[in-house]
Amino acid sequence: MSNNPTHEELKRRVKELEEEAVKGIRAQEALRKTLAKLERKAKERTSELVRRNEDLKREAEERKQVEETLRESKERYSLATRAARVGVWDWNVQTGEFYLDPNVKAILGYSDDEIPNDLDVWATYVYPDDRQPVMEAFQAHLERQTPEFIYEHRMLHKDGSIRWILARGTALRDAQGNPIRVVGTDADITMRKHAEQEREKLKAKLQESQKMEAVGALAAGIAHDFNNLLMSIQGAISLMLYDMDYTDPYYEMLSGVQKQVRSGTKLTQQLLGYARKGRFVVKPIDLNRLVKDTSDTLGRTKKEITIHQDLAEDLSAIEADENQIEQVVLNIYVNAWQAMPDGGDLFVKTTNITHENIKDKIYDPKSGNYVLLEVADTGTGMDEKTKERIFDPFFTTKEMGRGTGLGLASVYGIVKGHSGYIDVESEEGNGTAFSIYLPASAKKVAKTTEVVKHILPGKGTILFVDDEEMVLNVGSKILKKLGFDVLEAISGKEAVEVYTENKDRIDMVLLDMIMPKMSGDAVYDKMKEIDPNVKVLLSSGYSLEGLATYILNRGCDGFIQKPFTLNELSEKIAEILAKK
Repeated sequence: MSNNPTHEELKRRVKELEEEAVKGIRAQEALRKTLAKLERKAKERTSELVRRNEDLKREAEERKQVEETLRESKERYSLATRAARVGVWDWNVQTGEFYLDPNVKAILGYSDDEIPNDLDVWATYVYPDDRQPVMEAFQAHLERQTPEFIYEHRMLHKDGSIRWILARGTALRDAQGNPIRVVGTDADITMRKHAEQEREKLKAKLQESQKMEAVGALAAGIAHDFNNLLMSIQGAISLMLYDMDYTDPYYEMLSGVQKQVRSGTKLTQQLLGYARKGRFVVKPIDLNRLVKDTSDTLGRTKKEITIHQDLAEDLSAIEADENQIEQVVLNIYVNAWQAMPDGGDLFVKTTNITHENIKDKIYDPKSGNYVLLEVADTGTGMDEKTKERIFDPFFTTKEMGRGTGLGLASVYGIVKGHSGYIDVESEEGNGTAFSIYLPASAKKVAKTTEVVKHILPGKGTILFVDDEEMVLNVGSKILKKLGFDVLEAISGKEAVEVYTENKDRIDMVLLDMIMPKMSGDAVYDKMKEIDPNVKVLLSSGYSLEGLATYILNRGCDGFIQKPFTLNELSEKIAEILAKK
């Protein structure tokens, strides 16, 4: 048997090899597909991982941005609440846990670690007088008596000062309405409270000013009418004394009545001083000299009082009515003397200051230099209620019939009339101190000389105008006694008519300033239209200030205040008639 394969065997073997080759190719194809599939899955997996990684990066970035935004928001909130002086607090009613925002502590000047988060400790910083009311308001909210806890109270700052706090809070409750916790805020309202207090001071100042103006107008009206009455009495006495020998048994009695008229005139001057309508002859004066003179007068008459003077050597002058300022000083001295019935010490001081030295007052002083007069006594002092009324006219602590209550009222009016300010400090049992601020002047002090007044007889014709019949009657008699021919007019209208008819023979007009329907101001204008050279002497129960000054500045020749004496009137008339 031959070992060589047959053709058939070779053919079969070739076929088998071909089939194995095909299987190998198929296996390779399958492997290739599997590898391709694995590669595709690997790529997809890798892509997914990349995508997830990107998502994670994006989420991390977003989280970072959220955290940054939250941090910035918290910082802005903290800055805003700090700037607004507001802080947050949170109290867990059930556990007692208490949280204080650092801003709350900062309002009182403390850092976060200086005050523990403890309600009882925090309560110790509440102003003592306010602790009980705050707790009562807080408890009322917990018991649902109020929809919200809200209360303004004071707290103690680290530097010892007081801060006003507006506390607000709202309780969070369970289903049964029981409080679980209370969340709220504390706001610093100190500036607002100070502003409110300033507004109240200004309001009180306005009300006081309005009251003073109203009472002043009343006082001035009373003084005007009273001066007209005194004019009638003074005029009649002047006429009787003019022809009476001093040995006449009635001479002394009439002289006594004349002195009482002068006393009455001083009362009306005080009324007019309060109303800022007193005599007003302004010139530079030395306040130190005036203080020395009045102090000497008091020292001679009230030896039980020891006067201590501390007067500035370089004291500035003041532009003022010397008689009125003397009245101010004397009235304050009298007030001090009456407060020291058993004797005591009176301290008088003068100083140069500026408006910068006048602080913490209810008034706002004008800029400039001032002279300060301080008068302090060791007397009985005053309680707060009395101190509030001492400048009111007719208010007095003396027994009925022992005082008019016009002294300090006129002091107030005169000081105000000189654009000054006055303060008083007093405590019951510890004396009283007055501080008077008067505008300083750069002018030199005017020297004063005493002028002795004499009765100067006259001649010519005078038109006498006054709406008070009694004054018109006695005034005409005085003028005739002085040697003048007199024409009378009892109203402004009649005065113009009489002057129009007799202007060529009238040498001067004695004109009442305050008259109904047609005032002295209007009469003066009419007469000036008729004759630009008319000579007019104004007369009034009021004063030189105000309307009279306005008329004088327009060319009127002079002013005399009622009640005037025969001597004073003759001097004034002679002065005016002597003018060219």
